[in-house]
Amino acid sequence: MKKALTIDIGGTKIYNTIVNENGEIIAEIEKRPTPKTFEEIKAIFNNIIKKDEDKVDIIAFSTCGAVNKSNNKILGSTGNIVKEYPTMDFTSLSQKPVYVENDANCAAWAEHIIGASKGMPYSIMLTLGTGVGGGIILDNKLYKGKSGAAGEMHFKMERTPKRHCTCGSWDCFEAYASGSGLKLTAEEISGKMDITTYDVIDGFKKNDKSMTEIFNRWQEDILNGIIGLANIFDPDVFVLSGSMAEFVDTEYLTRKVNTEIVTQPTKVVKASAGNYSGMIGAGLLAMGVGING
Repeated sequence: MKKALTIDIGGTKIYNTIVNENGEIIAEIEKRPTPKTFEEIKAIFNNIIKKDEDKVDIIAFSTCGAVNKSNNKILGSTGNIVKEYPTMDFTSLSQKPVYVENDANCAAWAEHIIGASKGMPYSIMLTLGTGVGGGIILDNKLYKGKSGAAGEMHFKMERTPKRHCTCGSWDCFEAYASGSGLKLTAEEISGKMDITTYDVIDGFKKNDKSMTEIFNRWQEDILNGIIGLANIFDPDVFVLSGSMAEFVDTEYLTRKVNTEIVTQPTKVVKASAGNYSGMIGAGLLAMGVGING
């Protein structure tokens, strides 16, 4: 059975482990803080690979940032990691084959093969965290677009007042549906600048009227994005993952989205492949598991 050394790179942490063709984690999961310099990040990669590459068939990276269709290069700055990171020459890091893919795409693939969207040819993953990630599966294939950057959730929302997004544009879905978006919604409604997402969630759980209003506005923004995506892609299912997905009412979203879309009924569910779905998906993609449908 094939095995992949999988490395997950985020703006704050780097994880690594070994995954087999069944999507099983078969080694210790190691965690390190993401360094602040390009040289330190590369040194961590070299140390991880040197330690374990003789145990595996391929090296698989699940990374922040859009990845090209050749799965060997970051396409541009990710905004949450050192600016030189997109220049990383991944293929030079090992004598073994090296595969690179966007982290949300990897998570979407893990859900497609072993998780909440298993057996469904058409699915969309939305990762709700500080930002919003996306992965799109069409006809059992990961949809990458012409360059590899498809799935970036930066389509426009219409709201007042306008919001600046981390991508540099204005009023993107991410600026409303993310944890950062929830904080901005809370500030707008409450008029308080020191309010946090934790305040909102805690108040919502306690049935506080003002916090419930804020939470419901945020959830409606998620709903409106899902409605648009459903009308464009007509998926079997939307899979919600990430730290903020825990609080979303998927039954409510499923019921509401199906009253407004013009395509066939869909559903909204929470991810089930686990917290390390990015590493699992990267390994499965790198080993070709499920690639041929």
